[in-house]
Amino acid sequence: MKRRGLAAMGLVMLLAGCSTMGGGQTGSGDKEKPKMNMQQAAEQADRILDETMAAIVPPVQWTHRATMPGTCSTDRARTVMTIISEERRTAFLGLVDRHWKGKGYTFRAASVDKLSAHYLTPDGFQLEVLIGWKGQAHFEVTTPCVEKSDVLPPATPPNGPDYSKQPPTAPNVESDFWSAHSTAPSSGS
Repeated sequence: MKRRGLAAMGLVMLLAGCSTMGGGQTGSGDKEKPKMNMQQAAEQADRILDETMAAIVPPVQWTHRATMPGTCSTDRARTVMTIISEERRTAFLGLVDRHWKGKGYTFRAASVDKLSAHYLTPDGFQLEVLIGWKGQAHFEVTTPCVEKSDVLPPATPPNGPDYSKQPPTAPNVESDFWSAHSTAPSSGS
């Protein structure tokens, strides 16, 4: 959890200018505040996470994390309960990287250990993927600053047990592919 906290702090510091300058505008000042409320932004964050989970093949088991509404933005998060072995972490993060770049999201930064990466969507959603303790992957989407509103829980059911009302356990689902202790086969050959 300490590593996740440091990675999250790094993301906050890295992207602080995006959320504090110009009421939700990027540091360049050339984008307008998205025309949506916090619920609509949360639904967009859920779509980003739904598409990301669908892009992970073979599929992994995941659960929602608590929604964290702020004063004008919302965080949506998912925790993967499938064990991502040390030998498969590069393949897992590479798959997410290719998917997000293919959607037009911009890579912003990676941690020194290459176990977390941060991206930005064209409309100002901040994305993070992190491999944490015991090979547990975490995804988080922070919405841009939008019109304040109530925010409902995500509508998509988790792919496995629901840990959304409690801290999830360490990853506990074995996968023939993601938990294997061999390097993933190259898809480029």
